[in-house]
Amino acid sequence: MMKASVKAKYETDKAAATGAATIAFNAGDFKLRASMTDATVVNGPSLNGLALAVEKPGSFIFDYNVPKKDFRFQFMNSIRVLEKPLNLNYIHFRGDNRTILDGTLVFDSANKVSANHVLGSRGCKLKYSYVHGGLTTFEPSYDMTKNSWDFAVSHKVYRDDVCRATYQTTSKNLGFEWSRSSKLNGSFKVAASLCLADELKMPKLTAESSWDFDI
Repeated sequence: MMKASVKAKYETDKAAATGAATIAFNAGDFKLRASMTDATVVNGPSLNGLALAVEKPGSFIFDYNVPKKDFRFQFMNSIRVLEKPLNLNYIHFRGDNRTILDGTLVFDSANKVSANHVLGSRGCKLKYSYVHGGLTTFEPSYDMTKNSWDFAVSHKVYRDDVCRATYQTTSKNLGFEWSRSSKLNGSFKVAASLCLADELKMPKLTAESSWDFDI
């Protein structure tokens, strides 16, 4: 069975709305995916915004950006440390010659710690996630390169709605987000961000909707 998704996005700091479409289908143990943006068709058919991907869930993802002729590899694995699952990701961007190592140690359903490191750099990002009562999630994170903290808290409302607030200490950027994910009615997200360091700058507003279909 093939699956298709369509996404529309509007941002107040951009002149026009943008769109994207994705088609995916299973081929044995693999998942094949093709995606494009409005840049692919807006000025006549072109390769702009076209991307192809091959995925083996839980093992690897191979992405190919057609117009840039650029590759992205991601390998995934899970091991156990002190009887706790440690989920590992190795991500390599060929065009940027950049490699990221990412790991998440899951203590239980409510507590997990993750670390993210770019090879060749001295920095590392650490994040702790705590889920309280199955509804509210607290996520403080620390960037060793910038010596700064970021904070996020989200709360599940009803069954499909999630409200989320974020604050970045270095940029003094405050963000709010309301999202809904529904298999029947599609998904949407409304977000607002405000830079507290610039009192004259208007908040940035973003609205995004997506729909999934079985073909």
